[in-house]
Amino acid sequence: MVNVTEPPLLEFRNITVSHDGQTGLDGLTLTIHLREHVAVLGPNGSGKSTLIKTITRECYPLYREGSAVRLFGKETWNVFHLRPLLGIVHNDLMQSCIRYPYTGREVILSGFFSSVGIWPNHEVTDSMRRRAGEILEQLEIVHLADRTVSHMSTGESRRLLIGRALVHRPKALIFDEPTASLDFRASHELIGIMRKLAGETTIILVTHHLSDIIPEIERVVLLRKGKVFRDGPKREVLESGALSELFGFPVEVLERRGLYHIL
Repeated sequence: MVNVTEPPLLEFRNITVSHDGQTGLDGLTLTIHLREHVAVLGPNGSGKSTLIKTITRECYPLYREGSAVRLFGKETWNVFHLRPLLGIVHNDLMQSCIRYPYTGREVILSGFFSSVGIWPNHEVTDSMRRRAGEILEQLEIVHLADRTVSHMSTGESRRLLIGRALVHRPKALIFDEPTASLDFRASHELIGIMRKLAGETTIILVTHHLSDIIPEIERVVLLRKGKVFRDGPKREVLESGALSELFGFPVEVLERRGLYHIL
């Protein structure tokens, strides 16, 4: 249940973010509270990736009178203090891991150091190893502990990324296109993991697939051209008219057992 008396997880007010000569977010205003599961939905180029990079402090907004970026109530952060509070599940990270003979256990342990794999300067403690073991059991991937990433399926490696994000017991998990490139079975299994984790921590899902939106998510934000296009309860936002306008072609929306699909 959302507690509005504590600072929001994130509070963006009238922010504009540009990078690589493009405007990713354009006067965006958005607030998300702790224990509020939210999906941010939008087509390619809508600003979803820029939103994530702004949350993780990879991108910073342009100075504008009256604009503000607050995370957990603070405008200024040491990024090393912020990282343990946010678990990021980003698929691109695994492409870096594949280049090296990292095992599943090493990928999870790397979450303690915000690195790709374990390096000679990293001091892995017994408590870190115990935590990695707990996560391997929690996600039912103990069999991947000593297997190298290059010998894993996409679904298996995606579970490792979730495990890596969990090492610090973060206050929120941010999923970026979690089922991309997964087959039907792997997608189904990952959705099940997300549903379990929703009972433990805040979920922010960033995607362009309606089928990624788990039943536990009650609020949906539609993003278009770097602006909030719609924001509200899932049943009100995920309707054919709004999604047809968002994606630029006629769609029908099907809801079944709390999951949504575009026809």
